[in-house]
Amino acid sequence: MKDNLIGQVIHYFGNISVAVIKLDDNLSIGDSIKIEGATTNIDQTVESIQVDKKDLENADKGEEVGIKVVDKVRSGDKVYKI
Repeated sequence: MKDNLIGQVIHYFGNISVAVIKLDDNLSIGDSIKIEGATTNIDQTVESIQVDKKDLENADKGEEVGIKVVDKVRSGDKVYKI
């Protein structure tokens, strides 16, 4: 894949459709991302980012962030910026 790997899903809250992602690169609201795994293949735009229940416009490498996702994801799924 030629897209930029920016992180990995470390947890998924199914009741609220939020993925927790450990970032290996920066992420901002409005970025287009792809989440891929063994049974996951999602393209979406980042519409919200939270850290410790605080809304952010962007997040930095090394942070663990929560983002709303459009479908189920799984721990270990890779996150790419497209």
